Amino acid sequence: MTISREAVLETLRLVIDPATGRDIVSSGLVTGLTVRGDQVGFVLEVEPAAARTKEPLRAAAEKAVSAMPGVKAVTVVLTAERPPEAAHAHAHAPAHAPARTPGQTPGHGRPGGQTQGQTRPSGIAQVERIIAVASGKGGVGKSTVAANLALSLAHLGLTVGLLDADIYGPSVPKLLGINRKPETDGKMLQPLEAFGIKAMSIGMLVDTDTAMIWRGPMATSALMQMMTDVAWGALDVLVLDMPPGTGDIQLTLAQRTPLAGAVIVSTPQDLALIDARKAVTMFRQVNVPVLGVVENMSTFVCPHCGNPSHIFGHGGARETAAQIGVPFLGEIPLTLEVRECSDKGHPVVVCDPASTAGGAILAIADQVLASFDAEPQKPLPAIRIVD
Repeated sequence: MTISREAVLETLRLVIDPATGRDIVSSGLVTGLTVRGDQVGFVLEVEPAAARTKEPLRAAAEKAVSAMPGVKAVTVVLTAERPPEAAHAHAHAPAHAPARTPGQTPGHGRPGGQTQGQTRPSGIAQVERIIAVASGKGGVGKSTVAANLALSLAHLGLTVGLLDADIYGPSVPKLLGINRKPETDGKMLQPLEAFGIKAMSIGMLVDTDTAMIWRGPMATSALMQMMTDVAWGALDVLVLDMPPGTGDIQLTLAQRTPLAGAVIVSTPQDLALIDARKAVTMFRQVNVPVLGVVENMSTFVCPHCGNPSHIFGHGGARETAAQIGVPFLGEIPLTLEVRECSDKGHPVVVCDPASTAGGAILAIADQVLASFDAEPQKPLPAIRIVD
């Protein structure tokens, strides 16, 4: 049965906001409506002062759409635009929930890297650690590194999940060759599995050509709900593929997510490294340990003559890591195998693990695992975060 946007909107016009006596559609509360097959998602955007009292309205809207014939899953995000003063106060407020103590990783016996005296947001049930893979800017191969890192950690014997948090440019479905929709029990989404890991992405819930025209707070709320409303089950590690940059979405995710650490991806050239330093600074200012820096697209080796070429320079990430006092995790070469395997939906550590790139990523994964024992890093007095 085909579900149309118009039918969903007609159903939502029957949901009345008690505070105004008007339906939520004519009131302009419904935004970001997407319909994909039997799954519907939208945002209720309310005034900040009324946000705390609008949960029953969100539940009523969800119930109404869930009752439509043919609808199997509904995701309704409640969000509010915050004025600059509130946003500024939130960005610099301390985390309010005590951190839970992660257990030991099976097969490795390494304890979780929790900073002493540091409070972090509460975690996801049954998930031992969450690791962010981030970059100061786009175009450095962050998602490719994140997917291959998750698969490499699984290769090392861990139970791994991968959450694609790049809501505006989700790449994980393509990288893992996933072209089907996740199922739901009516309350929680079931992550899809590929190559032994669990994965979830906004790209699995919307059409490929759909543009996510969402404001920052809306996108952040959707991401947090997608993280907590997924039945991840027992995981040793959840790898979070962060959106590129150091804006409000990235900062809020870093503050609200109990991260065990962050891996920063950069190419060797100076322009990328400038932004990589900003990413390191952001995580340090919110007390998230930086596990290290990865230099992606480090060296290109001609498949015909075998000669190396440093297209983007070489060694810049290693030098930058030394300057700012974070570990350097390794270099990943720019090879034809990485591109071809990614386009086929079989990341290089799956389709060609013995390749130079595959071996480099497996070595990086081992270092990431070992870094859980590292001493907490001190905040770096550098670029100030401005709301």
